[in-house]
Amino acid sequence: MNYSFFDFLTLIGSLGLFLFGMKMMSEALQKVAGDRMRKILSAMTSNRFFGVLTGFLVTTIIQSSSATTVMVVSFVNAGLMSLVESIGVIMGANIGTTITGWMITLLGFKVKISAYALPMIGLGLPLIFSKNSTRRSWGEFLVGFALLFLGLEYLKGSVPDIKQSPEVLSFLQNYTNLGFGSTVLFLIIGSILTVVIQSSSATMALTFVMCNQGWIPFHLAAAMVMGENIGTTITANIAASVGNVSAKRAARVHLIFNLLGVTWMLMVFPWFVDAIVHFVSKSNGVSPTESVSAIPTALSIFHTSFNVMNVLIFVWFVKFFEKIVIRMVPSSELEEEEFRLKFITTGMLSTSELSLMQARKEVHWFGKHSQKMFGFIRKLMVQDKDSKFSKQFARIEKYEGICDNIEVEIANYLSQVNQGKLSDVGRKRVRSMLKLVDDLESIGDCNYNLAKTINRMRNANIKFSDEVLKKLDLMFDLVDASLQVMISNLDDINEDIHMTKARQLEDEINNYRNQLKVEHLDNLKNGVYTYEAGIIFNDLFSECEKLADYVINVTEALAEVNPQ
Repeated sequence: MNYSFFDFLTLIGSLGLFLFGMKMMSEALQKVAGDRMRKILSAMTSNRFFGVLTGFLVTTIIQSSSATTVMVVSFVNAGLMSLVESIGVIMGANIGTTITGWMITLLGFKVKISAYALPMIGLGLPLIFSKNSTRRSWGEFLVGFALLFLGLEYLKGSVPDIKQSPEVLSFLQNYTNLGFGSTVLFLIIGSILTVVIQSSSATMALTFVMCNQGWIPFHLAAAMVMGENIGTTITANIAASVGNVSAKRAARVHLIFNLLGVTWMLMVFPWFVDAIVHFVSKSNGVSPTESVSAIPTALSIFHTSFNVMNVLIFVWFVKFFEKIVIRMVPSSELEEEEFRLKFITTGMLSTSELSLMQARKEVHWFGKHSQKMFGFIRKLMVQDKDSKFSKQFARIEKYEGICDNIEVEIANYLSQVNQGKLSDVGRKRVRSMLKLVDDLESIGDCNYNLAKTINRMRNANIKFSDEVLKKLDLMFDLVDASLQVMISNLDDINEDIHMTKARQLEDEINNYRNQLKVEHLDNLKNGVYTYEAGIIFNDLFSECEKLADYVINVTEALAEVNPQ
């Protein structure tokens, strides 16, 4: 056998070049279309059919069903998309991923596109060094596109030649004549390869090359393509295993959908493959069972028709999928109560721009819990029973500690994002978001200070008159309103910052604080309450005003984070 270890390394290097080109092209397209993709995903999911179309379009644009699934999961978590709507997008992503196969079939095997690869790199290279982020991304797309097909060309030339190495054919023949067993075996091989390589597109290219070299017949290549559909879902499920309930459910939908699709296809596999062979033979005049040149086209038709039929069958059972995954992944009673990282637990996404979107969602989640923490303060203020008071105080204390940790985690994540390829606007948003996170953590500190002050008041057995309590309630109401405006501004859907309303409330809180200070001095002078009670009263309304300062800081930082 003339196939050496050096030849094997050449094969691995060719696959690496293909993968790098695919990754570079995909990331460049994501950077160019980042905001548009977000708007498409959040707007075009009003029903399951729009969802399918959206999943198809987005996956076609970014050339990665995994990236689409990750975005869908994060949108479900953020409340921008329901689980039902996400199911349609996931189904559409399966159709979108077939475009890669057609691209390889039409260009990689029929046109000598590798001959144009170096001129394309020459065209794209100057754009990569452009200061304009859009032109830079288009340059990366051109270079990635060229490297992808350059890698494919090397891949075709680096696999063992069957004529020179008949031992390879002999080895494969041991597993190609097992009937249905061979189909299942190559289906499993397709799944494992996709999990190992982490790219169904790369596995598809390998399958095409194996057929092109005569390693395996058409029907076993079709089985490998089905396996790739399963393999690409396993990666998402591994990533979701450390995520929250919504992430796990969306990943399970993808897995169940593809498993059911493969199951029904296995039942009709021989007849379906024969139909594809008949169709290609009639259209091209060449049968994929007789000529390897017809196999890439036949495989692309098989992949597309299988995924389209799969969607047409199961799109009517979206509610059924929802019920299954809710039973499979039930939410615990503490799921909504648990305050923890929700969106950035699985690490960086494929591009810094997408990672920045994830960080934004995490900040939104952080803000909602800062508001929730203030709600605990109001309950603590009116709690009579000692046991319930202690439990509520311990909960606030716990939240304050978690706020500190989450600030550090988000700041570290943003630092990682900042090290990647970001546009100038993206870098500006990172700086603003770092300040925003610091202010949110300070809101948590203020909440904890309020809780400690209320605890001091209880330990000292200080009771305020109804009139004083009403004044404190009014201050709490104003702070509550300012927090509500902050949350509205943090909402990902909302691109318009309510700055006027936020500043109006800030002015009201400042003016009311000044009014209470004057009244406080008069109350001490007139003996309305003791000096010790006066200190508590002053600390409470002063800390509320301080909290409101951080709230307006968050809104001002958001004005820089949002697109101008």
